[in-house]
Amino acid sequence: MVETVQTYDGWYALHDFRTMDWEKWQLSSEQDKKEALHEFKELIGTWQNQADQKKGSHALYTIVGQKADLMFMVLRPTMQDLNHLENELNRTKIARYFKPAYSYVSIIEKSSYTKPDINPYEDPNMLSKLFPSIPEEDYICFYPMSKLRGETNNWFTLPKAERGRMMFDHIKTSKPFTEQVKRIITGSIGLDDYEWGVSLFCNDPLQFKKLIYDTRFDEVSAKYGIFGSFYIGCRLVLDDIESFFVI
Repeated sequence: MVETVQTYDGWYALHDFRTMDWEKWQLSSEQDKKEALHEFKELIGTWQNQADQKKGSHALYTIVGQKADLMFMVLRPTMQDLNHLENELNRTKIARYFKPAYSYVSIIEKSSYTKPDINPYEDPNMLSKLFPSIPEEDYICFYPMSKLRGETNNWFTLPKAERGRMMFDHIKTSKPFTEQVKRIITGSIGLDDYEWGVSLFCNDPLQFKKLIYDTRFDEVSAKYGIFGSFYIGCRLVLDDIESFFVI
């Protein structure tokens, strides 16, 4: 039997993508728009209260391209918390103008191919990675990915040491980008269609291309990487919400 690798798990994550029915929005009365936006901003205020209490994190992005208009990225302690938040959003007035575009459900995950010196759940550095605040950088790049399970090359049949060697090489390639590009890696095996979700954050979106291009030449990506769609978003802060909806 191939040896597995231990994972350490943190907050649950939801990437919720919506398109906007702009025609319906534009035909609505100014009063309806104001009420919808007021309620929406109040809801985001309750999310911020959760973040202030260190019970999760959230961020809102406008998506570049035609795959969606908005993305909500939310981190919460339990899957039930995510479900409650999503249902709460769906019941708002502004949700009448949303159409679902895509979603991804996962959980923050850190894996270790070496035995840690101390309990990871007692290590402040590891805890900050498992239960983080979403970085405040201007841009996000999100994509799901899996590892190949082909007839000839199958990631899940490789010895643990071999998988570890390739992952350490992969980390080495991305090292020069550490200061510019922050990341949150989430595991989704059994939770969604791919096996991992990757969320990258930076203030210069060109760095996404440079980082992903360089790591594509790593053996782990070139030989075993399977990638889903890429989504690029611009962070939308609370003060800019009304200007996005243009009322």
